[in-house]
Amino acid sequence: MGIRLPALALWCAALMTPGIAAGQETPSFDVWLEGVRAEAIELGIKPEIVTAALTGIEPIQRIIQRDRNQAEFKLTLDRYMTRVVTPANVAAGRRMAKKHETLLAAVSRKYGVQSRFILAIWGIETRFGAVEADVPLIPALATLAYDARRSTFFRRQLFDALQMVNRGYIGLESLLGSWAGAMGQPQFMPSSYLAFAQDFDGDGKRDIWKNEGDVFASIANYLARHDWRDDLTWGRQVKVPADLVASLGEPGRRAAPGCRATTSDRKPLSEWQTQGVRRADGGDLPGRDVPAALVLPDGAGGAAYLVYQNYAAIMAYNCAHLYAVTVGTLADRIQE
Repeated sequence: MGIRLPALALWCAALMTPGIAAGQETPSFDVWLEGVRAEAIELGIKPEIVTAALTGIEPIQRIIQRDRNQAEFKLTLDRYMTRVVTPANVAAGRRMAKKHETLLAAVSRKYGVQSRFILAIWGIETRFGAVEADVPLIPALATLAYDARRSTFFRRQLFDALQMVNRGYIGLESLLGSWAGAMGQPQFMPSSYLAFAQDFDGDGKRDIWKNEGDVFASIANYLARHDWRDDLTWGRQVKVPADLVASLGEPGRRAAPGCRATTSDRKPLSEWQTQGVRRADGGDLPGRDVPAALVLPDGAGGAAYLVYQNYAAIMAYNCAHLYAVTVGTLADRIQE
């Protein structure tokens, strides 16, 4: 599994399902779990599924520890990208592009998403399907739903995972994922599975675990539903005058809806060019006058990027600049 902030598009959203608010006295896990069982039945989940899924589980302390030590909060962009955009990963991406050329082309045509970005996300999430997360999902989600930090979000994910079983999408014994509840080769959260997973081959299943067509289509559908444009790339590294960075102040524009990460305001490329911004090699910016925002993942002293509309779609997939810049960079390397 790639180094990632594991909640995809919805982890920052303000959700309406009640959780344990900060400052409230926390009930025991058993008392809390009894309330979850009752609410699950109210939501229409079969009692036998509720009993099977939510009996005999306990909070898992190592999951809480992992939640407090996620890579995007600890690494610089250079260290993060060095771990991911390796010669081996680039070579693997190119092999997969050839192996699945026909399938990727069909998915790209249907959803309007260039195949190199599908490959890059697939590669970062699960090393092109080689890494299979094997943590039982329900206990993991229950642990994070009980924890106060993001209880509202993970309570919803817990109910959505139960709905997946309730609707017959997957058996409870097969419901495995990462420590933070992300599933399958695209590492979808349960809410994202219900909203975006695709049955590309029409076999009646949305199999993001074993079926490459469904995996590629699900990734592409996610990006397409977040306003991806296949006539644009993601962005590019640039050189920015230091005085311009200083004059812009703190970035205040959300990188994607529901995402806490921010960028500068968008300006046409011609305006950035006039203000002295250039390509990384010192050349002029592209002549096509599309809106672009400035991103400084490591702050004013680090690398700078001008990013386009598609960058916001990647940030919706995972709200971390280190992740989005690395997806774009890996996609570019795969295509080269």
